[in-house]
Amino acid sequence: MKKIYLLLLLSTVLFGNNSAHTFAKSEDCKACHTQIYNEFYGSVHANSTPQKDVIHNAVWAKHPQNKKLQQYGCGKCHTPAADDLDKMISKGQKVMPDPDNVTHQEGISCAYCHRIESIALHKKSNINIISKEEKKYFGTLKAHVASPYHAIATEGNDHMKNGNVCIGCHSHKMNKWGLNVCSTNIANEMDGANCVSCHMPKVDGSVSAFQDTKKHAFHGFAGAHFHSDMLEKYIDISMLRNIDNFIVNIDNRTSHALLLHPLRLALLKVSVTREGKSIPLKDETFVRVIGKNGKPAMPWAADTTIKDTMIQANEKRSVTYDFQLRKGDKVDLVLGYYLVNPKAVASLHLDDDKVATAFHILKKADFSF
Repeated sequence: MKKIYLLLLLSTVLFGNNSAHTFAKSEDCKACHTQIYNEFYGSVHANSTPQKDVIHNAVWAKHPQNKKLQQYGCGKCHTPAADDLDKMISKGQKVMPDPDNVTHQEGISCAYCHRIESIALHKKSNINIISKEEKKYFGTLKAHVASPYHAIATEGNDHMKNGNVCIGCHSHKMNKWGLNVCSTNIANEMDGANCVSCHMPKVDGSVSAFQDTKKHAFHGFAGAHFHSDMLEKYIDISMLRNIDNFIVNIDNRTSHALLLHPLRLALLKVSVTREGKSIPLKDETFVRVIGKNGKPAMPWAADTTIKDTMIQANEKRSVTYDFQLRKGDKVDLVLGYYLVNPKAVASLHLDDDKVATAFHILKKADFSF
C-alpha cells in the first residue's frame, strides 16, 4: 500500500496531476468567447506543436528524445492537454507527437490554462498544478454572469491577476548539465509581477456573449512570434550626439532580457541620410550563445554560456558609433530580431523558411540634426 501511495505522490509531483484529467476542446469556447477564441487560434499557444511550429519542429527533429527514445518530453509545456501526457514524460515510455490525436494538436489549450490552480516551484522547471474540477475555470472578473457551460472561480486564487499563471512554463528550463537554457526568473524575482499586463494587454471587445464588457485581455499573446508591436512601448531609444561620434541608447524597461530563447538574435540597424544618400553603419547584434567545449550547441547538449550580449532586464545599453554627424543629417534606427540566429539556420535546415529567416521590427526611431 505504501508503494502505491508513493507512486501516486510521485505522479502528482512530476505531472501536476495531468494524468487524471481531460480538458474541454478550445473550439468549445468559440460560441461564447468568439473574439477571444479568434485571437487564441492565431497565437503561439494554439500552434505550439511540432506540426504547427516549424522552428520547434526543426529543433525537435534533432532532439535525442526523438531520435533515440521516441519520447516527446517537450509535451509538458508544448502539448500539456494531451490525453497521454503522463506517458510522454515518463521514463521508458514511447509516445511521439501525433498529428491525428486531437488532444495533442490542442497545443496549450484554453481549458488547460484556465484550470491552473497553482504553480509548484522546482529547480529544473516549474510545474502547473491542475484543478480536478473539469468545468470550473479560473478568471479575473470579480463580477460576472453565470455561464451555462462552466463555473467561474474568482476568489482565493490570484495567480491570473498577478501573472504568475505563466511561470509554470515560462519561468526557467534547466538541462541535465545544470545550465539554465531559457529563463525569465530563475530565482523567482518576478514573483508577483504581472506578465499578463504586458503580453495580454486590455483590448477592445467583450469578454463573452453573456457579459458585455468594453475591454478584455488579449489572448493572441504578444511576443516574439506574433504581435510584437504591442511590446514596443516597453523599449525606449534615444540618441546623444558628440563632436566626433554619437551614442544610441536602448532602454529595456521589462523585467526580463530583451529576448529569452537562445536561438534568438536581436539586431540594431543604423543608417545616416546625408544629402539624399543613405550611409549604412555597422549592425550591432545582441545574442546569448550557449554551447559545449567552446562551440555552440543545442539546448540539451550545452553546458555553458559562451557569449551573452543580450540586453538584460531594466538595462540601458549604449552603443557608440564613430561617425561625425553634420548639420542636415538624419539618423534612422531600427531595432529588430530574428527568431533563429542566422548562423543556426542552416544546421536546422530552415534556410528557405520565411518564419525562421524573417527580420522582425520591434522599434523604429529617427533623429534629424
